[in-house]
Amino acid sequence: MSEAVKLHDADPAWPRLYEHERALILPCFLEMPLLVEHMGSTSIPGLPAKPIIDIIVLVADLEAARLAIPALEAAGFEYRADYADKTKLFLMKRDAGDRRRTHHLHIHDHAGEVRRHLIFRDALRADDGLRDAYRDLKQELAQLYRDDRMAYSRHKTAFIDRLVLERGGPPRRVAWNP
Repeated sequence: MSEAVKLHDADPAWPRLYEHERALILPCFLEMPLLVEHMGSTSIPGLPAKPIIDIIVLVADLEAARLAIPALEAAGFEYRADYADKTKLFLMKRDAGDRRRTHHLHIHDHAGEVRRHLIFRDALRADDGLRDAYRDLKQELAQLYRDDRMAYSRHKTAFIDRLVLERGGPPRRVAWNP
């Protein structure tokens, strides 16, 4: 899928948008998730990003979490059964008007994979130099791959994986863009 890449300056509203969505998501689960967190670039103050709120959810049982899909769809999410990574459930929400993506919901039952995402997020939150290096990479890739979101994302992988491994995190379970 090719989509344009347009980075936006960091928006102080992004954490509030996450909190609002979190409150909508939680009642959808029959079994309370073990963890729900804001991840990705919109969760890192001062970092330009595509304005899509990424939410990661850790559940005890992925099959049991599937029971939440109808309620999540009623809350405006689209379940993507065709998503390449079958180790998680992936849903997205779109703006009702222009249909642009506004939220991604990643539901995992593997704590190590969730930990990877949070290690990366927390490292960039804690270290302005790392955040700025990642910002520079994102801006360069957004220019190179302005019409190919998948290529843009794929080319960030080495930076992300190196940082996670350097901080004692687990390796990626599934190739990002198979």
